Amino acid sequence: MHDDELIARAKAWLAEDPDAETRDELAKLIDAHDLPELTTRFSGTLQFGTAGLRGELGAGPMRMNRSVVIRAAAGLAAYLRAKGQTDGLVVIGYDARHKSADFAQDTAAVMTGAGLRAAVLPRPLPTPVLAFAIRHLGAVAGVEVTASHNPPRDNGYKVYLGDGSQIVPPADAEIAAEIDAVRSLNDVPRPTSGWETLDDTVLDAYLARTDAVLAPDSPRTARTVYTPMHGVGRDTLLAAFARAGFPAPTVVAEQADPDPDFPTVAFPNPEEPGAMDLAFATARETTPDLVIANDPDADRCAAAVPTPDGWRMLRGDEVGALLATHLVRRGAQGTFAESIVSSSLLGRIAEKANLPYEETLTGFKWIARVEGLRYGYEEALGYCVDPDGVRDKDGITAALLLTELASELKEAGRTLLDLLDDIAVEHGLHATDQLSVRVEDLSVIADAMRRLREHPPTRLADLVITNAEDLTKGTESLPPTDGLRYTLDGARVIVRPSGTEPKLKCYLEVVLPVPTHADLPAARAKATDLLETIKRDLSTAAGI
Repeated sequence: MHDDELIARAKAWLAEDPDAETRDELAKLIDAHDLPELTTRFSGTLQFGTAGLRGELGAGPMRMNRSVVIRAAAGLAAYLRAKGQTDGLVVIGYDARHKSADFAQDTAAVMTGAGLRAAVLPRPLPTPVLAFAIRHLGAVAGVEVTASHNPPRDNGYKVYLGDGSQIVPPADAEIAAEIDAVRSLNDVPRPTSGWETLDDTVLDAYLARTDAVLAPDSPRTARTVYTPMHGVGRDTLLAAFARAGFPAPTVVAEQADPDPDFPTVAFPNPEEPGAMDLAFATARETTPDLVIANDPDADRCAAAVPTPDGWRMLRGDEVGALLATHLVRRGAQGTFAESIVSSSLLGRIAEKANLPYEETLTGFKWIARVEGLRYGYEEALGYCVDPDGVRDKDGITAALLLTELASELKEAGRTLLDLLDDIAVEHGLHATDQLSVRVEDLSVIADAMRRLREHPPTRLADLVITNAEDLTKGTESLPPTDGLRYTLDGARVIVRPSGTEPKLKCYLEVVLPVPTHADLPAARAKATDLLETIKRDLSTAAGI
């Protein structure tokens, strides 16, 4: 793009921008003739995909801002009208990030202007409440304004259809085409009123639904420390725990209130190093049975348990196996499902219980669509334990179910770690780890994927790769996706670019037989060594 054309595009965008803050920001860039930054902002448009939109806040079509959101809402409205939903209800939720409330109101205005009915949740609430509200209210679509656990400078726009689950192809491409067809914001009617702001009735209905997660007469004695990670989970989780009759969680004071700047964490994600330090400090003072964390929009649930050496985070796969075992013992019926990057242990648990089992592509947009789903999980701390209530991951109900399990074990003088030992002896030790590389330059990820495709490894950690699959071609049970899967003798590796962050993610699993409980320490030591060696060899092969 020529310099003159770049400046002309920026000025045209500036003339339409309804937000004084981003107008001021863009005007300064134009006045300063900051061509490199303007090129970054105007080199394309933020792409609408199966995660909706997500990106850094700021002016221009490559950033998250009111202009981009209005266009996205107009595209969604046009898509719904084209599908015959000319006066359907669109329900809108939002978190406590910068601009989230503005983006929610803009969406309501656009839907109303397009002849649809719009209803906005009463205040910043967990994403699962929005996912629940869609089906509860009979909406034709839902929008959640959130960037989940991304850094403070980001925001996002997640779209659900009337079935209560997130969009998948081809809906994403069809909505994207309608967004591209929006020529000018002046063509998008945006009345200043006409939509409904919901009261707490829908939240009350969500909380009432959480009763279905727990067994009627189960013990409710486990004591917890809880952090909402500066997000929106606190009040809803505390209400759900009070309703269930659990002891009131001790909330991590420094992270209790919603704060879009996330001042105590580098990344507001329980998986990131250091994010749980304050929770562990609180736990050392109060000695609970369990530490629970939600991410900022409370659709994920993390847990940590006490050990003689201090507090230990449970891996997402470990929580996934614990909840599955708990549900099997309660007589749950229906399909157990997980994404391909999650531990194969769930398949073993389902098989032994004679339950149907399915593997899907990464993301709850796929897991939630499994027919007859009873339980679904993903290793990135996402759990769907009540698919009839919420067809998405839900960090509130997952926390309830895990605390119920901890209570049952506590009454028997046992712990979650004891149950994990039993699971390893019964099904084999399924040890998982992840090699995750955050990049500034996305070409690093593309180069690594190309290198692995052009020069595929034949061995990792001296284990022969018995099957190498390029998932861009799809498989009998999976649609195409950008990923590689290696099957080794007693191990598995999957490599894929993250769909929501500038990361290359490599998921590793080692499976070892464990004849007796006495064999567990040796098996764990061997698995740790294998995982470290696989990680090193894979890193070399990918050039990262």
